[in-house]
Amino acid sequence: MDKRIRVSQPLTRGPSAFIPEKEVVQANTVVERTNFLVEEYSTSGRLDNITQVMSLHTQYLESFLRSQFYMLRMDGPLPLPYRHYIAIMAAARHQCSYLINMHVDEFLKTGGIAEWLNGLEYVPQRLKNLNEINKLLAHRPWLITKEHIQKLVKTGENNWSLPELVHAVVLLAHYHALASFVFGSGINPERDPEISNGFRLISVNNFCVCDLANDNNIENASLSGSNFGIVDSLSELEALMERMKRLQEEREDEEASQEEMSTRFEKEKKESLFVVSGDTFHSFPYSEFEDDMIITSDVSRYIEDPGFGYEDFARRGEEHLPTFRAQDYTWENHGFSLVNRLYSDIGHLLDEKFRMVYNLTYNTMATHEDVDTTMLRRALFNYVHCMFGIRYDDYDYGEVNQLLERSLKVYIKTVTCYPERTTKRMYDSYWRQFKHSEKVHVNLLLMEARMQAELLYALRAITRHLT
Repeated sequence: MDKRIRVSQPLTRGPSAFIPEKEVVQANTVVERTNFLVEEYSTSGRLDNITQVMSLHTQYLESFLRSQFYMLRMDGPLPLPYRHYIAIMAAARHQCSYLINMHVDEFLKTGGIAEWLNGLEYVPQRLKNLNEINKLLAHRPWLITKEHIQKLVKTGENNWSLPELVHAVVLLAHYHALASFVFGSGINPERDPEISNGFRLISVNNFCVCDLANDNNIENASLSGSNFGIVDSLSELEALMERMKRLQEEREDEEASQEEMSTRFEKEKKESLFVVSGDTFHSFPYSEFEDDMIITSDVSRYIEDPGFGYEDFARRGEEHLPTFRAQDYTWENHGFSLVNRLYSDIGHLLDEKFRMVYNLTYNTMATHEDVDTTMLRRALFNYVHCMFGIRYDDYDYGEVNQLLERSLKVYIKTVTCYPERTTKRMYDSYWRQFKHSEKVHVNLLLMEARMQAELLYALRAITRHLT
């Protein structure tokens, strides 16, 4: 019996429903490098759609594949089938059937027990015990405490050793974040040569199909039909360049006080509450899309408490959640050494990947050359951390407001917090003059910022358990 999850066929050809096939293919003219990387580090042994889209940035792709290969294939505390099952549990939190199906195959190939794929009630208790931390990491990592850690590592037959737990946490965070990339980039189901019509049944996200079929074409037609759309987005680009220049100058002129910086963070955090636009919550009548119901029930066997989701860190009226001051527990000074100590070498691989994406630049913005985009990359990264309640004392959050316009904020929040709700319309609506490769770069930044935020909370809890 096929354990994969059934879903509708994609409506577009190529690896992504958002990016024209020719753009990805052109980029793959540096294909020798990509092919070499796939041969070295691919777990499935072929060029899948995620890899194709990421190969728009081969330097990054190399870091990504290396660290993923290490987590899934190399020596580590967890047995191979466990690793893939944990990937399935993580992807299921966002109903990401693309990743679930990929790891169902890998789970069976590495000798996993097929019965486990019937759902959580068939797995060993110790795997079931990961449910709570999977759920919190995926949606509200700031709620993770040392008590959660103690419960998992306490003595008893189902306990986790600390190295095993760190391996599991790294996998969970990796796959939650990768689900953000899959939905944010509109990754299509794989075409499967083994299946007669060329499609392997894997879901596009819940809204993609309806979204592509419904409103999107009308909107695009009206944009390209008049010159207004073009002029508008060009001036949008010029305005952004202008704001970057102005911020740079202001920064050289005067430093904001600590107090002012703190106020700006609180303001940005509160404002992020309102970044849920009307188009985040399409209310499609489900009866029209029978497929969706299948997906949800199929996926739900891998999770408990499916209704648990992201809630704003800064919910109105709730002041008791302390902000995570980045200075008190940083990746560089704390997280990195802890993770490396308990699960050797993964710290180096993750660190390289974080640095790679953060520093990656071609010094271009759309049609402009020789642009320093540091400020923009930092605003994207820090805005994700802000939504997870992480604050950098030395960062002026006023910059986030200046640099990220509303449609981009809606997109970031959706991709980071509710990736399964991302639509093509949201992807199309921001930075209309920018190249697709630049938008993929945004998705890589969001993915890594999210993964790092989850890890910081989990590793801080482990540190507290140890002290």
